[in-house]
Amino acid sequence: MHQADSVVADLSALIEEGMANKQVVAIGEAGLDYDRLQFCEKEDQMTGFLLQIDLAAKYGLPMFLHNRNTDGDFVATVRTHREKLTGGGVVHSFDGSLEEMHELVELGFYIGVNGCSLRQPENLEVAKAIPLERLLIETDAPYCGIKNTHAGSGFVQTTFPRKKKEKWEAGCLVKDRNEPCTIVTIVEVLAHIRGMDQSELAGAMYQNSRRLFFPSDLEA
Repeated sequence: MHQADSVVADLSALIEEGMANKQVVAIGEAGLDYDRLQFCEKEDQMTGFLLQIDLAAKYGLPMFLHNRNTDGDFVATVRTHREKLTGGGVVHSFDGSLEEMHELVELGFYIGVNGCSLRQPENLEVAKAIPLERLLIETDAPYCGIKNTHAGSGFVQTTFPRKKKEKWEAGCLVKDRNEPCTIVTIVEVLAHIRGMDQSELAGAMYQNSRRLFFPSDLEA
């Protein structure tokens, strides 16, 4: 058996087991990253991406998607294969242009926002423009927290005590490490720039996540 075939077979077995016990709700993280070519060349990335798109098509699952500095290759790929992706997907940690965001939304994808999506003033303009019905949030912990140098940092209301890992104690976060509880800070920044009530925004995004990852629960 070819190595790729063996990997796909192993993934298929994991997906089927996970779907049976409701622990697998999406395929990913999958996509293209041209900032990491020292680890994997473009051609190999594309081969793997297309195989994972086929898995999503086979099982009707949404995709958790990655796109970094791909010069339009990512958008072109998902556009070409969009009909296969009946479960849709979310492009996570989005920090692309306004035009790219609109292209992905028009293709029916959700846009995932975290601290890395809120670094520059132009990022805030994009985050503000994402249609509410296509907006999702994440932390991408242990990375992508909102740093003091980020454009969105001035709108953060909630802070957490932090300790260096050598001096960590209960009730504190590890210094310089993003953690899941900081999801609230993403809500705070988005609510401010969009002029929305935080609870209303959080509720809308929660429903978006249910539509993408648990559509059968909504139909029941």
